[in-house]
Amino acid sequence: MDRRTFVGAATSCAAHLLSISAVATARARRAFAATPQGRVVARELWGRLEEVGPGLWAMISTPLAGDRESGAWRTVSNGGIIAGRDDVLVVEATATDDGARWLAEQARELTGRRPTVGVVTHFHGDHCGGLAGYRDDAWQVGVRATRKTRELLGDGDPLPEATLPDTGSSVTVDLGGRTVRITSRDGHTASDVSIEVDDPPVVWCGDLVWNGMFPNYVHAIPSKKTVSVRGLLATDAGVYVPGHGDLADRADLGRYLDLLDDVERHARVALERGDSIEGAAAAYRLPDGVGEWIMFSPRYFRVAFEAWQRELSGGGG
Repeated sequence: MDRRTFVGAATSCAAHLLSISAVATARARRAFAATPQGRVVARELWGRLEEVGPGLWAMISTPLAGDRESGAWRTVSNGGIIAGRDDVLVVEATATDDGARWLAEQARELTGRRPTVGVVTHFHGDHCGGLAGYRDDAWQVGVRATRKTRELLGDGDPLPEATLPDTGSSVTVDLGGRTVRITSRDGHTASDVSIEVDDPPVVWCGDLVWNGMFPNYVHAIPSKKTVSVRGLLATDAGVYVPGHGDLADRADLGRYLDLLDDVERHARVALERGDSIEGAAAAYRLPDGVGEWIMFSPRYFRVAFEAWQRELSGGGG
């Protein structure tokens, strides 16, 4: 693992795979390989592509199908392919250069054209660790990201100068007969984007949304995360592609919001009482209404409570 990949992984979900892959339960492995909801057009150890509409494919990552040495960690996060008449857009640069090349090759196989546009939703290494793969001579994908994402990645990563707007703004990309709206949001990090298609209504959420897995709050601004997720629900999409986990629908997003609200309530009560973060996290249990969710990392409750402590004490947001 080179330095760029290590630095990105250390602050993202890939870091937690290092700690849980050897001891992951059968339920955790099933969650990463949940039953496809759309027609599967490609399947590998590290992920599958599901058709979610004409010219639209969601890439569902399945890293717990194997370990890093087996190649199963090529992707780690979800992503996708959006095709228009003239251009093809790929969502996320995956965790590795090989993962990005695989997604680009799948785009060409499915559409007959190489992808010309890429979007990364935020700076975590499992979403943009493979940026160099898109810069190969064979692909030359023009990758877009926010200014904040570029800043957080640093100068060593091959992001172009082109940037997306600040939080709260949107830009549209015309792929030819299909318009994609890229909306800058925040909450999972200080710089997130969603990728939205209206016909049919499908939204790629990045790590603002996790489905069936408790989310990573390591760089979160929790109150803003909740606001952003409510904004995603307001898009009236029929399909949501989360950053991790299986495809989601509106009911899944509703349960996810219930979870975010429940974490907030418990964190606020614990902080008001002066409880220790460690003790409050150890005592926390998922609400019954959200169903069965797995823990991507055994530390994630504590990370969530720490994020609320950071925000409520004025140290974040």
